[in-house]
Amino acid sequence: MTGRIEEFVQWFELHPLGALGLLVLLSWLANWLTKHILLRGLGRLVALLDRVKNEQLSPMRVIARLANVVPALVLSVGIGMIPGLPEALVKVVVNVSSAFVVLTIALAVGGALDLANALYERRPDAHRRPIKGYVQVLKIVVYVFTTILVIASLIDRSPLILLSGLGAMAAVLMLIFQDTLLSLVASVQLGSNDMVRVGDWIEMPGQNADGDVIDIALHTVKVQNWDKTITTIPTKRLISDSFKNWRGMQESGGRRIKRSLFLDQQSVRFLTDAEIARLSRFALLGEYLEGKRSELGEWNNEHADGASEEVNRRRLTNIGTFRAYVERYLRKHPGIHQGMTLMVRQLAPTAEGLPLELYCFTATTAWVAYEGIQADIFDHLLAVVPEFGLRVFQAPSGADMRTLGQDLRVVAQRAEAAAG
Repeated sequence: MTGRIEEFVQWFELHPLGALGLLVLLSWLANWLTKHILLRGLGRLVALLDRVKNEQLSPMRVIARLANVVPALVLSVGIGMIPGLPEALVKVVVNVSSAFVVLTIALAVGGALDLANALYERRPDAHRRPIKGYVQVLKIVVYVFTTILVIASLIDRSPLILLSGLGAMAAVLMLIFQDTLLSLVASVQLGSNDMVRVGDWIEMPGQNADGDVIDIALHTVKVQNWDKTITTIPTKRLISDSFKNWRGMQESGGRRIKRSLFLDQQSVRFLTDAEIARLSRFALLGEYLEGKRSELGEWNNEHADGASEEVNRRRLTNIGTFRAYVERYLRKHPGIHQGMTLMVRQLAPTAEGLPLELYCFTATTAWVAYEGIQADIFDHLLAVVPEFGLRVFQAPSGADMRTLGQDLRVVAQRAEAAAG
């Protein structure tokens, strides 16, 4: 046995290229055994232990990268055992193998950080405190030190020599990584102040963003707009610029309706007794009109001296009665949140008419349901306005102008006929 070993050693000494080829073959064999036997066995074991069939959450991705270290180690150790090779060649192989091992370990660490982030995102509260930005910062730090170690391995020098020169390059590095540092500070502020979460609806007109946040990274925040386009916002802009976050509305359980119905001011007038009797048939107005009658009757009786003149008496108006009807209609509407602010008010008259504003909140925050409730309310109010003797203001349309022109021509023709 000892003699055969000596024969192998002598053969290696006489045939260094053949020994080098055998070493390469041995390195390939180690790589094949590691990936086709060891990794497959570990993969089946992980599949049995982990019920989640998700490649993003499997540790096998990290283990597969670490498996690349095996052939590099075989080359690094075996190259020094082959006699007769030039010393420069041995050093180059050892240095390159060492650099490859360092790079492989760094990639595996980066994969482990991605795996940790993916596992964290499975938590139900992960959208409140995303860690993707911090993971990216750690990966940058790892890759920076990896670059230093790889360069040190290739030039066969101590990494401390390279690190000592970083002090003089600090200003240059600050300039190069300026955006990264600003984004890191912005990510910390966004996370610590709970300003933005994944799933929040934000509105940022300056960046043409209006939709849900789908990703928060170190440098960018992605927003999927309602038209399904995606806007990428620099993270630092969410700190320096203002934006609207609709999370408070979604968490409150109610969404605001603030919309006006413009009434023609010339249709505003006092109600007659016959009109009051007719409006008393409205279930929502019976109690209101009865109370108002008693209140106005008492006031008019107390001021009976001037009550003989209509102008000195207090009377019901059609717009006041309509405003009371709208408020009671909203109080009875099942789609309106009764625990939040609800009022119907008049705004200052404008050239477009007298605005009667509805200020209330729906009982749901869903967009489609919200729009449906709002449309139903105004459908009803537009249809019921004529019952109160009121008119909705609307600027003259082309059809109105044509009708007016036809009427003027008819009047002119009649005037000519009468004159003739």
